[in-house]
Amino acid sequence: MKYSFMSFSTPELTLDDMLALAKRLGYDGIEPRTSAKHKHGVEFDATAAYRAECKSKAAAAGIPFSCVATSCVYADAAKTQEMLSDTHKAIDLAADVGAERIRVFGGVIPQDVTREAAIERVAKSLKSVADHAGDRGVTVCMETHDHWCDPNDVAKVMKAVNHPAIAVNWDIMHPVRVAKVTMQQAFDVVKPWIRHIHFHDGKTLENKQLVMVPIGTGDIDHRTAVQLLKGMKYKHYLSGEWINWEPFETHLPRELAIMKGYEKEKAKK
Repeated sequence: MKYSFMSFSTPELTLDDMLALAKRLGYDGIEPRTSAKHKHGVEFDATAAYRAECKSKAAAAGIPFSCVATSCVYADAAKTQEMLSDTHKAIDLAADVGAERIRVFGGVIPQDVTREAAIERVAKSLKSVADHAGDRGVTVCMETHDHWCDPNDVAKVMKAVNHPAIAVNWDIMHPVRVAKVTMQQAFDVVKPWIRHIHFHDGKTLENKQLVMVPIGTGDIDHRTAVQLLKGMKYKHYLSGEWINWEPFETHLPRELAIMKGYEKEKAKK
């Protein structure tokens, strides 16, 4: 398995600095988040020259782009066309910089829209970008997040799309915390489509506020997630996503060491 981190850990770092940091700490890749005013410059409006420069620098450092994380959503008809335009831009951006994946969301479902209609809309949206993604060697990964934390809903979308360029970004926290399924249950449902992972640990306080905590001290069973992924011989990235948390020099090396420690453990019989 390979490990990367999202630029929410390092919003003030340039691309050069992110690559150097990843290499120094032993990460295998980086995941730039677009449209968040981060300093890496991997954005929809990046010039062709800068995109080529990004690809070249990542290759020279031996630190690929694991994914380009976007904020694209599809469940709200009022935003769908704009979001599809952005998705096409994201696909081209990812291909140009050498990233094999982009992250997207299903999005919040409007109150007057049924779950069935939302599944149909999201599936139709993803299907409409699938050929473009496939042609450019990019996989569009829908995250288990927001109104799509239940892995069964995401699986319904995947089955309706049925295209190799459309897959799942399994955020291992949200199905457990929000949909109240076990790690095993979530994994079993989305396993056929997992092409990217987001990991982070947290605790839910009495006021229902979520706070980030070091892996192994919160509510999310990362050990089981890692063992399940090992069992399927998962070969893609696990990417740490930590927003507005500790200094990156504190959490990036610690969280990576914990995850690699879980990976070295033998599975329980």
